[in-house]
Amino acid sequence: MRHRKAGYKLGRTTAHRLATLRNLAAGLFEHGQIVTTIPRAKALQPFVERIITLGKRGDIHSRRLIAARMGHDRIMADDESKIERNRYGELKSGPKLVKHIVDEVSPRFKDRAGGYTRIVKLPMHRIGDASPLCVIQFVGEEEGPEIGGRPSTRRRTADKRTAFAAKVRKEAAAKA
Repeated sequence: MRHRKAGYKLGRTTAHRLATLRNLAAGLFEHGQIVTTIPRAKALQPFVERIITLGKRGDIHSRRLIAARMGHDRIMADDESKIERNRYGELKSGPKLVKHIVDEVSPRFKDRAGGYTRIVKLPMHRIGDASPLCVIQFVGEEEGPEIGGRPSTRRRTADKRTAFAAKVRKEAAAKA
């Protein structure tokens, strides 16, 4: 029985799951919307909404809490456009994500009590494992970046196969 066992495990260890959520959240804060699987989006939604609620306060304590949740290596930045790592792979300078959350993302939702993100299911599946895809985006960002630019080569190949199979089925039905 799973009594009082809330949250999604996502088939990962705790550290891997936390790293996944941090990376997804960083992508969402950077781009405004991301395409991911439905279970990942449902696990990401409360994580991001708590961070935005902290960012609405805007004081130094909330900034430190956001840095702790997003990972401390995301606030050590000198230049916005340059990402540098030392020889051990640790981040020396990178994007100022915490500043971006507090100064740009959170003020958009100052009059809203919650529900800052939305999950929109897409009518497509991932090619490798056919898992259903969705878009998680901020509310009010409908005119933001496009959901996808050009489809991948694997997607185009799969679409050609599907079209050819439909054509073969249609010709077989016409002969019969």
